[in-house]
Amino acid sequence: MKPSLTIETLKEEASNFAEIENFHDEPTLYGVTDGKAVGTYLEHKFASYLAEKYEFEQGNSASGIDLPGLGVDIKVTSIKQPQSSCLFKSASQKIFGLGYHLLIFVYLDFGHLGYSSKPIK
Repeated sequence: MKPSLTIETLKEEASNFAEIENFHDEPTLYGVTDGKAVGTYLEHKFASYLAEKYEFEQGNSASGIDLPGLGVDIKVTSIKQPQSSCLFKSASQKIFGLGYHLLIFVYLDFGHLGYSSKPIK
């Protein structure tokens, strides 16, 4: 039986995953300039990476959060143009009042060349 995923192991595995991705080329994303496509790809890949090792509740579009059992949502954004798909009512809510944790992967892209597969811790 797999161990349960905790916040602490999630942090460790996110760091490990980012390191692995730093050395992984993903030809299917060459030329992709759509940040949402890159984000969805990496979020799903990270969820699969975790599922190989741990038991955890995976979210869905209806729940609006990626890891509801841990109260964690995963976001992926470009270092060149950071964005958020979260809707905030105020600046203070953006920082203090989400009601859940965010795990953010930041990647470097090369504009017209698309995704570089280089997440940053």
